[in-house]
Amino acid sequence: MHAEERERLIVEALRPSGFVTYRELEALLDASPATIRRDLTRLEGEHRIVRVHGGAKLPDDARDERALRLAGTPFEQAITQNLAAKQAIGKAAATLCSPGEGVMIDGGTTTLQMVPHLAGLGLQVLTNSLHIINALLPQSDTRIVVPSGALFREQNIILAPSGEDSMPRFHAPKLFMGAAAVGPQGVMQTDVILVAAERRLMDRAEQVILMVDSSKFTQSSGAIVCGLDEVDVLITDAALPDSMRPVLAEAGVRLMIAG
Repeated sequence: MHAEERERLIVEALRPSGFVTYRELEALLDASPATIRRDLTRLEGEHRIVRVHGGAKLPDDARDERALRLAGTPFEQAITQNLAAKQAIGKAAATLCSPGEGVMIDGGTTTLQMVPHLAGLGLQVLTNSLHIINALLPQSDTRIVVPSGALFREQNIILAPSGEDSMPRFHAPKLFMGAAAVGPQGVMQTDVILVAAERRLMDRAEQVILMVDSSKFTQSSGAIVCGLDEVDVLITDAALPDSMRPVLAEAGVRLMIAG
């Protein structure tokens, strides 16, 4: 493997979290420790990485730039995809809300579709989505709670990119969340920052309600948020692949077909 190819792989390995260990690089590059050290020294001299104990990290300015972008489809593009199915899923999800209770709604194009059906329920809603906040504002009986953190503009959500706990003291009977993909291995997202944020929400919920249209079952890559056994309810459309039904049943997931 040429030095240029190794350097490309090193930089790609840094992108998900901003850090990579020597051990990970040895497995990835199939190169000697001396060769990897020379590659890292060269990349550091070009200010593309910073060598640290146990591995390498992105420079702080590169990490800050990366932290304000998330992998995956921008919100404005995703909102137009499978819209009818998402609207039916959102309407079905709203039927699970009880008047006056507190719920958490994770940012996403499918979870947004439940908002019109929440009017009059007098809910307290914790959400990290500016789109959902904007949709809830006309509902005078809905109390809105937001976390602190950085704004990710393409998805219009608020997250803590460095992984610190930015959530207020909030516990809810239900968490409504979406996903980039779902398969036998679990619920997946495109970015590790989203995984960390959703795990923090899950820790504060008694029930996890997953809202995904059937196209999400045709994808199989991403960072795993949780296993299917951690999902209480799955709301999807009638095009759910038949192969997933026994998998969901074995995991104890209650299945709701919308529309």
